[in-house]
Amino acid sequence: MSSRVAVVTGANRGIGRAIAVALAADGFDVAVTARDPATLADTVAEVEKAGSTAVALACDVRDESSVAAMAEASAAIGPVHTVVANAGVAGPTAPLHEITLDEWRDCVATDLDGVFLTFRAFVPSMISARAGSLIAISSMTGKRPLTGRTPYAASKMGVIGLVRTLSLELGPYGIRANSVCPGAVAGPRIEDVIRKQAAARGISEDEALAVFTGSSPLGRLVEADEVARTCAFLASDASVAITGEDVNVSAGVVMY
Repeated sequence: MSSRVAVVTGANRGIGRAIAVALAADGFDVAVTARDPATLADTVAEVEKAGSTAVALACDVRDESSVAAMAEASAAIGPVHTVVANAGVAGPTAPLHEITLDEWRDCVATDLDGVFLTFRAFVPSMISARAGSLIAISSMTGKRPLTGRTPYAASKMGVIGLVRTLSLELGPYGIRANSVCPGAVAGPRIEDVIRKQAAARGISEDEALAVFTGSSPLGRLVEADEVARTCAFLASDASVAITGEDVNVSAGVVMY
């Protein structure tokens, strides 16, 4: 797959960086994006260490013109085969009646509209090539409730519906669309979520952590690399019969 190019949004840290590196290890050249491209230096270095070409691009997935410019710039590397729509925000942690419209809209604009805009920018070229893999990062919270996270849950469930429908539209062109639904991924972001969940519920942080790990048969959080390897599989020819799926990487917390 040395001639293939991938795009990963929100690749400056966490899952996004791990996905970019995993794709590079599989031979993809990678365009990595973030709102501030200066934050992508470490990701670029890791991709290049894996032996692939990397280019850092500015992209605000909430902004149609920004996404279009990113898509055009990524073509400088070569025809894009795989797009991973990973950019996202956690959104507020509060009861629905305490969430402002601006907070709601910011979460939905990033986590759902951002996937729509990102995929839409690359579909025409994939149709022309009659090949491609579109991968959206949803969440297990798009498949089960989480107290105080209504905008996030609604957005992530919307991503699953988007991907399933898109798989039907694009299947005749040889293009696959799938979503990956991570559980709680170890790192600073889940630590922040756990703090906010503890405060919102009036429980300790250990008790809030147990909400995420207690129902896991493995009794643990998920690692970013585990999500990344799943994305790399969905980008590869080993998964050519897989489309329209929402693949759980949740340490068994979600099994449907």
